[in-house]
Amino acid sequence: MNGFPPGFLQRPHDPHRRRLLGAAVSVAAAAALPAPAAFATPARTTTARTRGGRIGGAIEQDVHVFRGVPYGADTAPRRFQPGLPEAPWRGVRDALAYGAPAPQRSAAGPGSEDCLFLNVWTPGLRDGARRPVLVYLHGGGFDNGSGSDPLYDGGNLCRRGDVVVVTLNHRLNAFGYLYLRDLGDASLAHSGNVGQLDLVQALRWVAEHAAEFGGDAGNVTLFGQSGGGAKIATLMAMPAARGLFHRAWTMSGQQVTAAGPRAATQRAQLFLDALAIAPADLDRLRTLPLQALLDAQSVRDPSRVEDSSLYFGPVVDTVSLPRHPFWPDAPPQSADVPMVIGNTRDETRAFLGGDADNFALTWESLPAKLRTQQYVDLDPGVVVAEYRRLYPDYTPSEVFFAATTAGRSWRGAVEEAEARARQAQGAAPTWAYQLDWYPDTDEGRRLRAFHTLDIPLVFDNIARPGSRTGTAADARRVADAMSGALLAFARDGDPRSGATAGWTPYSLARRETMVFGAAPRLEHDPRGAERALYQRAPFIQRGTM
Repeated sequence: MNGFPPGFLQRPHDPHRRRLLGAAVSVAAAAALPAPAAFATPARTTTARTRGGRIGGAIEQDVHVFRGVPYGADTAPRRFQPGLPEAPWRGVRDALAYGAPAPQRSAAGPGSEDCLFLNVWTPGLRDGARRPVLVYLHGGGFDNGSGSDPLYDGGNLCRRGDVVVVTLNHRLNAFGYLYLRDLGDASLAHSGNVGQLDLVQALRWVAEHAAEFGGDAGNVTLFGQSGGGAKIATLMAMPAARGLFHRAWTMSGQQVTAAGPRAATQRAQLFLDALAIAPADLDRLRTLPLQALLDAQSVRDPSRVEDSSLYFGPVVDTVSLPRHPFWPDAPPQSADVPMVIGNTRDETRAFLGGDADNFALTWESLPAKLRTQQYVDLDPGVVVAEYRRLYPDYTPSEVFFAATTAGRSWRGAVEEAEARARQAQGAAPTWAYQLDWYPDTDEGRRLRAFHTLDIPLVFDNIARPGSRTGTAADARRVADAMSGALLAFARDGDPRSGATAGWTPYSLARRETMVFGAAPRLEHDPRGAERALYQRAPFIQRGTM
């Protein structure tokens, strides 16, 4: 006897799961041996029923946790095509270990094409509680990442707010967004957006199973950071996603425009050239080794000033995505969805702060650095002069980080907030936030409120591995405020709660923004002069032309 229900320890579906399962079996076996009373008690087990069959998870600090639950079949036999439902199984399938990440070139790679897995945290099963359901979409652009990062653990949100939390994996990069419709046959009509269609498939699974996990299928909040926010913005314009979620909380992630079919086809052709595949021989793509497809993505993207590999992201294909997500206006189909649009004050210190030279810039070297890193096409001399006027005490490096932040991700946030504010009377409100707080440490003073710093704060996971917030009293206060606002928003579409009671919706007249500093405060048009400077140039989403 090992303490698990019959059939609990079924075969894993990939080596990553096998390693983790082996660890779980070792723990269970050790627990069955005589041991001193001081040894930890083995985790209690729990089971749930899904459309594929029964799954067995663990109870962790009174939260039922199921990891690596399939919501779709192995995608390898259907490369570049919409996924299929998972195959049913007999007995109880283990849900102790995270599923494999999607194929990718990051440290989490190479991954597996059998990657359609999700993870669930819930305070109760089948209890009719109708809890809000929060579904998190991971970052990494459309290129890398997974729903398995320790910072995405949903346990604390469950315990704090009596909610259900779901994280997930889906197809990325060329596997999820290689546009082949104009080069291949009808079977490839959806190829440019199958990564997004995986998300739709996952949301349908959530709706079908919400009651089993104690949740409310009629109250689903999407939240996501960076690429996760961009995926949410894209879903807001996809007809297939209509009605599958009811609130949207985005963090440093926007998708104003998507790739057009011409630009997407040009990238696809560069990709095929790298593989030495002619358009007439597209069927070879379906059988090439996974690693070959990953390697071919290293081709330089011609649309970018800096050296960068090929961009793959959502495509306005007229089939799955009939319009740009937030251009020329906010998507009408999502006008009734309350939305939070957030950013961090010092976003680009996450990307550019690892280069010591960027902290030693001079007024002479700054313009050349700005030319390739601000993205918006403004004369660097004009930008530097304006920042020196606005902030006479700034060093060249401080101007560099502030200007690149304003010209990159924050610009997209402004575009989306303005588009939402212009929607017709009666549309759901939009709320804006900015994270200014950072920990008082050497790293904190160097990187400040960098891109991703809000993840552990919103998840209330500041003590988790990977968090760089620290656990001091000020970090605790900011985490309480941000996670409390998210939970309030998930309950009824309004983030005002406790410390954020004074938050008011975003308008063009006042540009109301909740600034999360040592204490939350409402500001009108924070950094308004920087916003106005970068709005001198038109905005087009990176990689979409």
